[in-house]
Amino acid sequence: MREYPWRVFFKKRTLTQKQKGQLVETRMQPPVLIVGAGSSGLAAAKNLKEFNIPFEVIEKADDVGGIWYPGNPTSSVYRSTHLISSKPLTEFTDFPMPADYPHYPNQRQVWEYFKAYARHFDLYPHIQFNTAIEHLEKTADGWQATLSTGEKRQYRAVIIANGHNWDPKYPEFPGEFTGEVLHSAQYKTPDILKDKVVLVVGAGNSGCDIAVEASQNARKTFHSVRRGYYYIPKFFFGRPADQIGEISLKLRLPLWVRRALNTALLKLMVGDPSQYGLPKPDHKLFETHPIVNSQMLYFLAHGDIIPKPNIAEFNGNTVKFVDGSEEAVDIIIFATGFKISFPFVDKKYLNWRDGKPELYLNIFHPEDDTLFVAGLIQPDSGQWGLVDYQTQLIARFLYAQQFVPEKAEWFRKVKAGPNPDLGGGIRYVNSTRHYLEVEHFSYRQRLKKLIRKFGLKNPRQVAARGVKV
Repeated sequence: MREYPWRVFFKKRTLTQKQKGQLVETRMQPPVLIVGAGSSGLAAAKNLKEFNIPFEVIEKADDVGGIWYPGNPTSSVYRSTHLISSKPLTEFTDFPMPADYPHYPNQRQVWEYFKAYARHFDLYPHIQFNTAIEHLEKTADGWQATLSTGEKRQYRAVIIANGHNWDPKYPEFPGEFTGEVLHSAQYKTPDILKDKVVLVVGAGNSGCDIAVEASQNARKTFHSVRRGYYYIPKFFFGRPADQIGEISLKLRLPLWVRRALNTALLKLMVGDPSQYGLPKPDHKLFETHPIVNSQMLYFLAHGDIIPKPNIAEFNGNTVKFVDGSEEAVDIIIFATGFKISFPFVDKKYLNWRDGKPELYLNIFHPEDDTLFVAGLIQPDSGQWGLVDYQTQLIARFLYAQQFVPEKAEWFRKVKAGPNPDLGGGIRYVNSTRHYLEVEHFSYRQRLKKLIRKFGLKNPRQVAARGVKV
């Protein structure tokens, strides 16, 4: 894995006495706890380090990477997983993916990228592996964490970064299925599908990927969906689809214009989903999380994947569907998403409402200045760059609380106010699938604007020029 230099170079300067005092005072503070060393935890660690804020990362696996690390017991990716957003719209803001990576890197490449990121920013010494957070409790001085080792530690603040794609969600149907049942989180390789009749339930990106893989390994593959969706190929005109879409966003075209252009483009490149035996979408383009897959419709058109509507009931190994058809099935794979789970902290601390935490920008508690969640979003493009900006904002707020009280007070008022529209004007289909959905372009612009308004210099970059503190 190639290492990369900083994109931004800082001029040499010396610290003032005030800056020296601030750095010493920062180091005397209790550390900030970061829960998890996946993509969000690593971004949080890097940005706290940039502001010289003491922190500890507690990770239950034995290496970084979160769900992208195959050795992680709660990893939900399978061997054939690839990104569905292209490199430049996915990578961290200051650490590009290698030039020799493909447009859509695979699971192993992503994991190597995360390890290189942790090495580049020297994060490994700050991470305690093979340890879980069992419980978090608010105290007068911050937070007390109970570790899986039995040890209790005190922290100034907590950044929860354990992810939201690890706790499987299963639908409920009448009857009992006596065949084999898996969730997509448990699926790793197609060996288990060999010569089986497979039913994949769910039309998310994982469901479509697994259905495609099953069609090439199983004896027969059915795919059950509740509603119609738009299927976006990974490439338009030889370029990644999301990069084509980014052009209209950068041009600030109105939503109705973007929708009309992209709908026309999909009709030209893909056609009507109903010609593949799929239901027509019951919503407008952009109103559901995008399905990005170039192979799904191909295998549907060849009869290797047989579309089915929603399940009505189970009867032994027979599945009855809402259209009255029945099929004998050996194995069902539920690609039905994940629950938002923070089992180590009481929901009362997270301003939990209507099935999810109610946080400003899905990051900041409206009243508590010491509890943050990084990565609690599902964007319609890549995530890691957005979380990088999230944690840049968290770092600035933590720093301002100590050293720039007027900035901290300004931001307290901001985060206590109404939560802005995170959909960029899009009205998402009312579904648990969209609890965390954000329109990436407007969300990114909002984060960058707040970072600019903070306007704080980076003390660690100043200190790194050789000045002893």
